[in-house]
Amino acid sequence: MAEPKNDDFLDDIDAAEEDEYADTIAEIDDEALELDQLRAERDQLKDRFMRALADAENARKRSDKDRREAENYGGSKLARDMLPVYDNMKRALEAATDEQREVSGPLLEGVELTMRELLNVFKKHGIEIIAPEVGDRFDPKLHQAMFEAPVPETKAGDIIQVAAEGFMLHDRLLRPAQVGVSSMTGG
Repeated sequence: MAEPKNDDFLDDIDAAEEDEYADTIAEIDDEALELDQLRAERDQLKDRFMRALADAENARKRSDKDRREAENYGGSKLARDMLPVYDNMKRALEAATDEQREVSGPLLEGVELTMRELLNVFKKHGIEIIAPEVGDRFDPKLHQAMFEAPVPETKAGDIIQVAAEGFMLHDRLLRPAQVGVSSMTGG
């Protein structure tokens, strides 16, 4: 009879292949795990970078806005302090009679030139005069009602007297025009 074949060596080869395959699978699993960790870290760093970039852009926009506001409105306190100078010069010019103009002509001419220069400086820096007229409608955004009085031939809310002109600094109200307003209904 024939001797049975000894196939034990084949079992050893199969076991060796399984061990090698298991080692390869373990290496692949370790590499895949490391790759997944690296991808997660990359995504986290990318997210942080994008947030930092957005923060930098927002900071740039804020600083540009702050710079523009400082440029346009930084002198508002000085401008507000100059308004009484304008009011006093205007009152002085309006109070001068023809007789005083003959006697003090050059002096009044100097005051008029100074007033013109003041208005040029106001214009250069974005200060505009709000000069309502008698009969205009009262606008609470531009005017301050100093008093109300019933005046015949007027409607409620009509300006009946202008006490002082107002001023705008670019698009902001520096001082409202001070006016008297009619409280009369119909005329």
